[in-house]
Amino acid sequence: MSKVKVFRLAYVDFYSKNTDSMVEYYKNTMGYRISEEVDGVTYLSNALDHHNIVITPSDTKGIRRYGYQLDGNLSLEEVQEQLHVQGINSTIKVDIKPGISRLIELQDPAGNTLELFTEMEQTTVGFGTSGIVPHKLGHVAFYAKNYQNTIEFYRDALGFNFTDKIGEAFANFLSCNTDHHTLNIVASDETRLHHIAFQLKDASHQCASSDLLAKQGYPIIWGPSRHTAGHNIATYHHDPDQNVVELYTDMDILIPELGIFEPRPWHEELPLKPKVWESLSAWGTEFEVDLAKV
Repeated sequence: MSKVKVFRLAYVDFYSKNTDSMVEYYKNTMGYRISEEVDGVTYLSNALDHHNIVITPSDTKGIRRYGYQLDGNLSLEEVQEQLHVQGINSTIKVDIKPGISRLIELQDPAGNTLELFTEMEQTTVGFGTSGIVPHKLGHVAFYAKNYQNTIEFYRDALGFNFTDKIGEAFANFLSCNTDHHTLNIVASDETRLHHIAFQLKDASHQCASSDLLAKQGYPIIWGPSRHTAGHNIATYHHDPDQNVVELYTDMDILIPELGIFEPRPWHEELPLKPKVWESLSAWGTEFEVDLAKV
C-alpha cells in the first residue's frame, strides 16, 4: 500500500500586525500578485497556484499555518487513516479557504498547524513584472520544541528524507523532493519561525535582488555567502513584520535513490552524502548578525 507522501511546500500563512505593509512588501518588493482577498485575508501567488503566501490580520505576528501538497496516491481519507494508525489526530475540512476545496488539518509535535491537500486551483496570475520575482517558495526553517519528535514526524508520517545537520543538535535539514531541504528544524525550547526562503534564478538575480532591497529600505543582515549544508548562496533580510527572509540560489540537488547529492565543483568531497557540518558558511565569511540566534 502507498504511504503518505508530501512532495512540496505550497504556502505559508502569516499572522500579521501590519497587513498593509506586508501585502505591499510581497507585491512590490517580492513581485507576487494578489489572487484573492476574502474577509481581510490576502492571498498572493507566485505565478500559477491560487496562493503561496497568505497574510491574515491579527494583533500578533507569526505563522498561522503551513500548507503542504500530497502526491495524490492516497485519498484524504486514506491519509487520515494512516495518520490515525500512528496516533496522529487530524480533521478533514471542506471549503474553508479559497483555492483548496478539501484538506486535512493537523498539528506537528512542535505545535505548528499544517494543512495537507492534493489539489489547488491554478489561477495562472503569472509572474510579476517588477520586484524580485523569485522562482518559487523554497523552504521554511523554524525553531521547534520537541524537535526530535518533530523530525521523526516529518520523516515517518509525511515521507520526508533527512539530509544534513549543522552541529549535533542545532539545525536539522529534511527534504520532501529533490531540493536539499524543504524544512530546517532548529532545536529549541519554543516553536516559532526562524526564516522563510525563496529560490532565485542565479547569482546575477541574487545581486539584483540585493540592490532592490537596499533601494526599498530592506538592508541585508547576512550574506551573500555560500552555506555549508545545501551549498546555497544566500542573503537574509527582514520583512515589515521582522520575519527573516532568505533569498538563495545554487542549492544542492538530492538523489534520494542513491543517498547522495548531485556533484558540483564546489563540493568538498565526492560523492557528497548527508553529514554533520560545523559552520554555516562554506566561504568562511562572518557577519554581525548571528543566524543561529535570529
